[in-house]
Amino acid sequence: MSQDASRREFIRRSGAPAAAALSFMIAPPQAVRGSQASSALSIGLIGCGNRGLYISGLAAKNEFARITAICDIYEDRLEEGSKKYSGARRYKDLKDLLASDVDAVMIATPAYLHPEHFEAAVAARKHIFMEKPAGVNPAGCRRVIAAAKKADPARRITVDYQQRYGQDYRRACEVVRSGELGGIKMVRAAWLGGGPAIKTGHPASQERIRNWFFYRELSGDILVEQDCHNIDVVNWFTGAHPVRATGYGSRQIRKYGDIYDNLAATFQFADGVVFSYSANQFRTPGFQDISETFICENGAVNVSRRGYTIWRDKQKPEEAVTKHDITQDAVNEFIEGCRTGKLENAAFSAAESTLTAIMALEAMVRGAEMTWERISKA
Repeated sequence: MSQDASRREFIRRSGAPAAAALSFMIAPPQAVRGSQASSALSIGLIGCGNRGLYISGLAAKNEFARITAICDIYEDRLEEGSKKYSGARRYKDLKDLLASDVDAVMIATPAYLHPEHFEAAVAARKHIFMEKPAGVNPAGCRRVIAAAKKADPARRITVDYQQRYGQDYRRACEVVRSGELGGIKMVRAAWLGGGPAIKTGHPASQERIRNWFFYRELSGDILVEQDCHNIDVVNWFTGAHPVRATGYGSRQIRKYGDIYDNLAATFQFADGVVFSYSANQFRTPGFQDISETFICENGAVNVSRRGYTIWRDKQKPEEAVTKHDITQDAVNEFIEGCRTGKLENAAFSAAESTLTAIMALEAMVRGAEMTWERISKA
């Protein structure tokens, strides 16, 4: 099965509408809430942690958006949200925020809650900007897919795999997928860099939720919560998902929680192309490698949040340095799309990339090869 054929098979089996899964849709402006050029999109933030306040802050910079409501289960996080968004309505219950008149929501809750919160936001017929990953296990990914099938086609669904919205990433993807360098013959990617700090100062009863990232059951481990970014880029550029994976992970430095602090995985696509991956969360001053490299028949492409380099046979490399925040790009495109009717349903590709990461994590935990067929039915 070809790369594109395997992707189409995933879309077919998920029941995703082809337009929603593979491209943007244009809805008539009158069908899109908050679409008038003179009106600002009202946004409710669900989850006032560091990430939630960051992405909502990017939205607040956009002249066509306002943060009008915030929601969190912890009072101290609501206080932080209120300091940032004076006048925003405060909620402790997700259902109450979703029952309000906000046009859109930004979901930035712990990863294990994404399927439940996404499902509720779809039912409330809101535009949705959700943090990755889609879930932390196969059941969660299936729940997201099932909800996405029921989504209002006049609402935009964006998942924060922000590389997909960066202009330099899009340029690199265009080159790779155009075939001008020949077919992809090998892929390498890495996320070698530091991890998040441990949160302190809260009651012991709140420990696992406050530090959810460090617990595999709540975050999906580093491979699912963090490294899914690289995996999403590879799935996007190849137009497919790998069909099998093996790998190893360990804890060399980390003493807290139960997640890996370093790992290596090998994926293989249906056509035999091998994708080598490595990641860690070691705080090594002065060193970092977070990028994806595609080795093709007649050239190669390396791309990262810093820019890209394209090597062609006997030619000077084409290089670009990224001078903007690709997360801001993702947020701005979400706001503009909600207002003007340029819609997408990114939940399907997000679930596909998340499930690819889960496939590799399961191989590491079990100490045996895991296949797409098995993980997609788990």
